[in-house]
Amino acid sequence: MVAKDSITVYLRRVEMTFPVYLHLGSLTIHPHWLFEALAYFVGFRLYLLMRTKGRIPIKQAMWVIVGAAIGAALGSKMLYWFEDPAMTLAHWNDWQYMMGGKTIVGGLLGGLIGVEWTKKRIGLTRSTGDDFVFPLIVGMAIGRIGCFLTGLSDHTYGTRTTWFTGIDFGDGVPRHPTQLYEIVFLLLLLAFLLIMRYRNRRMTIAPQPEGTLFQQFMFAYLLFRLVVDFIKPTLHPFAGLNNIQLACLAGLGYYTYLLFIRKTSIEVIQDERPRY
Repeated sequence: MVAKDSITVYLRRVEMTFPVYLHLGSLTIHPHWLFEALAYFVGFRLYLLMRTKGRIPIKQAMWVIVGAAIGAALGSKMLYWFEDPAMTLAHWNDWQYMMGGKTIVGGLLGGLIGVEWTKKRIGLTRSTGDDFVFPLIVGMAIGRIGCFLTGLSDHTYGTRTTWFTGIDFGDGVPRHPTQLYEIVFLLLLLAFLLIMRYRNRRMTIAPQPEGTLFQQFMFAYLLFRLVVDFIKPTLHPFAGLNNIQLACLAGLGYYTYLLFIRKTSIEVIQDERPRY
């Protein structure tokens, strides 16, 4: 009990002023822009480093990246507009409002649609998702650092809390630092999927099919966001859910089918085949 109280007192004494601007000589840099740019840069470099060489021609791989980028940009905006439908309708001609926000979940689902559409256009039938898993996780974790350091204006914080993790972002209210929760979750997910990939590569009998790693990543992240958004102070106008949670449910339904229902059906069919 004493140790817990000591931790609580210590954390309350740590004072931060948000946004936490970064200084490089005489240059003052906003944390959101810096870490967002860093996330894109590191993620892209990691993709080029970790992608499976030779499986997909580099020209087709670049088209897949373009499709993912366009789909992610559109998806992140469209889901943001559904956060408050009444507000969006009232400001449909306000360019600054319409372009002002975005969501990671919308970006992931929109990027998925963009990739699949691009693959059909260029005649690519092989799965490409596994190559994106680790660049996405690392990029998202880096980006969330910028979200945390930006504070209230980023609108990614949580609700009021009495937990020892509560942080005052500048309005005098201790809140769940959901950005930090997400970073911890992503790091744990990164470790888990690295182990799964290592085990799969060592399997000589019935290894996981291409695309399974990406499906596991999407299922885990969408499930996390479905849960954590209950402690975010956004509108929940859809039967107690917000726009992101609705998208998560749709995505979870799709990946539940891919990971559990379709996979089981394929395994049953293979087991029923005659063996000679």
